[in-house]
Amino acid sequence: MLSRYLGAARAHQADAVVRVTSDCPLIEPRLIDRVVDLVQGGGCDYASTTLTRTYPRGLDVEAFTMESFERLAGGATEEYERVHVTPRYYQNPDQFRLSGIEAERDYSGLRWTVDTATDMALVREIYAHFEGRDDFDWRQVLALFESRPELAEINAEIQQKELKDL
Repeated sequence: MLSRYLGAARAHQADAVVRVTSDCPLIEPRLIDRVVDLVQGGGCDYASTTLTRTYPRGLDVEAFTMESFERLAGGATEEYERVHVTPRYYQNPDQFRLSGIEAERDYSGLRWTVDTATDMALVREIYAHFEGRDDFDWRQVLALFESRPELAEINAEIQQKELKDL
């Protein structure tokens, strides 16, 4: 994955890269904008919603400068670093300027990503509530979970894999 990201960024002469993954169908455009603004503001090499996880898993956004990405890629030697693309940033805070955004409360216990059939069942419930629309934001999903706490139980038993679990 790392080489694919790097190749695409080079081919498009990117100044910065924004990373969102396809297993996050509830991704929030406003969070993407906030993370990108941190990188474009010049104050950091890497910014994300996950340095301190407070948003539900599935609202994961990362952005990083091309200059720092070239440095990162040059030093990635472990297989998991090449598969997961960005762990060298947050595992080496002495080499990269890092910044993150956090929710006002800790919602990290919620799982809105799709890695399993159970996760997909939850996302289908969410979209069914919104009648198939995709114009809702993460706070509306949060309000849904607050009004229907049983939704959080649908995939509560799923354990997130560790970085080194390829």
